[in-house]
Parts: sequence; structure tokens; C-alpha cells
Amino acid sequence: MHRTVMALGLAAAASGLSLIAQAPQTSAAPQVHADMNQLMRGVLYPAANVVFSAQVDDPAEKTAFIPGHDPAMSTDPLTSTFGGWVAIENAALALAESANLLLIPGRVCSTGTPAPTGDASWAAFVQGMRRVSLEAYAAAQEKDMEKMIEISLPLSDSCDNCHRRWRNRRGSGRCQ
Repeated sequence: MHRTVMALGLAAAASGLSLIAQAPQTSAAPQVHADMNQLMRGVLYPAANVVFSAQVDDPAEKTAFIPGHDPAMSTDPLTSTFGGWVAIENAALALAESANLLLIPGRVCSTGTPAPTGDASWAAFVQGMRRVSLEAYAAAQEKDMEKMIEISLPLSDSCDNCHRRWRNRRGSGRCQ
């Protein structure tokens, strides 16, 4: 019996067949599920807060033992299993990666109007945010609070520049 199963497996492999079920092929095209406001509140804002926290509190102190605290159950990235400086690194990378989400065509503002994903200024602001987020990641890898303090203003400016252009405007052209 064992030889028969093995022989069938070898025959299938030789013929290019697989005995393992294949997942159905799906489109690799990016899909939009959140409006701009939801994306900001769910991804960018929380990640930015974690990065900005490193200019005030030493992330290494967040990983200290806290009686009765289970890091695996923590909703605070800084005190979770992957807390401290790792949380800062991950949050900076989340901001850099979210630049891709900000550029996906088809995203709308919370008002229902199309987000300016095709606007050259939008792309430049997004690229600036990606660049400074990667600089924050490098500073976090070095566990350097002074660099985190230095990077906080350019990171904040990268958000503010875009907000001044699209979010804080009244009337048409406002995206939120």
C-alpha cells in the first residue's frame, strides 16, 4: 500500500500534477476598501502617533516588565509583544508602506469625491512622507531618541503640507 501511494505521488509529480489543492487565482491589482478618512484614522494616524512617541518617551522603557501585564494582549503597540523600539520601527515602516495605499486610484474622500491620487502635487507629498518615514525607520533601528526628535518635525511637516492643500480647505477640493 505504501509503495502504491508513493508511486502515485511520484507519477503525479513527474506529470506536472499536484496532489495539493491550489488556491484559486485572484487579481493582484490593488483594491480600495476604505475612504481617505478611514485610511488616515486606521493606518496613518495610529502609526504616526507611535513614531512621534519616541521623541518624548524612551521606547526601551516600554518593554520593561509590568506586573499583571500580558504583552500578547496589549492593544498599545509600544507595550505589546513587539513593543519598544521594534514598535517604532514597525510604525515608521507602516507609514512608508501606506504611501502605496495613498496612491491607489479609485480611493474617495469621505465626502464621496475622488481623492487626488492622480495629482502631481499629491504624488510629491506622498513621496515626501515615504522618504521621511524611512528616515524615521533608520533612526529607530539605531535606537536614537535625538534623531527621532530631529525627524519629528519633517515627518509632521510631510503630513501638514498635504493637509493644508487638501484637508483643511473649505468647499471643493477638500478631501477628508
